[in-house]
Amino acid sequence: MSTLFSPARIGKMTLKNRFVRSATWENMATEDGHMTDKLYSVYEELAKGEVGLIVTGYANIVAEEKPNAGMMGMYNDSFIAEYQKLTELVHKYDSKIVMQLAYGGTKTTYNVGERVIFAPSAVAERGTQTLGKPMTKTEIDYIASAFALASRRAQESGFDGVEIHAAHTYLINQFLSPYYNQREDEYGGSLENRMRFLLDIYTEIRKRVGESYPILVKLTASEFFDGGLTFDETRLICKKLESVGVDAIIISGNIHGNACTVVGESFDGHAIQQEGYFREYGAVISQEVNLPIITVGGLADFCAIEEIAATTNIQFFALSRPLLAEPQLIKRWSDGRRAEVDCERCSKCRTKRGNFCVVYKKRNAA
Repeated sequence: MSTLFSPARIGKMTLKNRFVRSATWENMATEDGHMTDKLYSVYEELAKGEVGLIVTGYANIVAEEKPNAGMMGMYNDSFIAEYQKLTELVHKYDSKIVMQLAYGGTKTTYNVGERVIFAPSAVAERGTQTLGKPMTKTEIDYIASAFALASRRAQESGFDGVEIHAAHTYLINQFLSPYYNQREDEYGGSLENRMRFLLDIYTEIRKRVGESYPILVKLTASEFFDGGLTFDETRLICKKLESVGVDAIIISGNIHGNACTVVGESFDGHAIQQEGYFREYGAVISQEVNLPIITVGGLADFCAIEEIAATTNIQFFALSRPLLAEPQLIKRWSDGRRAEVDCERCSKCRTKRGNFCVVYKKRNAA
């Protein structure tokens, strides 16, 4: 059997295989972020489909900050009981589940003008053009504490770990970025200072959940534009995260919607690949840190994933759209049926009724 189906560990957590459902915003929670029958069904299907580790869609950590409609919440204790139901459901099928926690910041067009949105500096987000409020030290401490409290709730809910979303131009990524972070205090300037917010968050979480609870961090390999965070800086961030005790790192990017147009282009000395957009970046980092590295983006072909596993130190492989198209995909691959996944990468999965594969829905309705 392929090594992709052999057990592997992330910290104290043992996974039955090397496949991860990457965090995916489902747009199926209630207005205030609570679970629905549709959401329970999504996660049950993934667990039935033998995904080794499921990462939830991002959950907001404070009630007043919500970058997208229909996203999950973890901003008070009212969520614990319903998430206990969720984790028990997933564990019934021997899958693990981690909650992704995020503060979206200015990477949003949702209800802009109706709420205060924090940012490191008064620099508009390049895609949304949303401008945020530069944070005070008190506000920085408030958000770090909110991440920690949300992590404690995740632990009490039975989640097997938490993932800090520090990628995709969300707030933590902006603190890391020399483009977005124009601060002149201890949180701006040098990379050491720009890392401080992320490290504060990690430290506060670790205080709340203990030394053995798995904490994962999702990072952008590079911001892929002049003046942004570079891959060399990301490599240094990864080494720092290893030194403080992070359990795994997810290497991602921020090329949603235009991946096909940049495949083959080189940034910071490495090329974005058709199958595994950021595999070259993940491969380098996997040689430099003694931590499980998870690559995500553009993975849909079993043989290509197997080749990456055989030729790099990358240990885990995260998929999103292919699992929207085929929730049973990992089980099918495990059964030896390795045909190409039925995903057209059409990005029509985002609908007003939730984010799901419209092709899959039509096929199964026939």
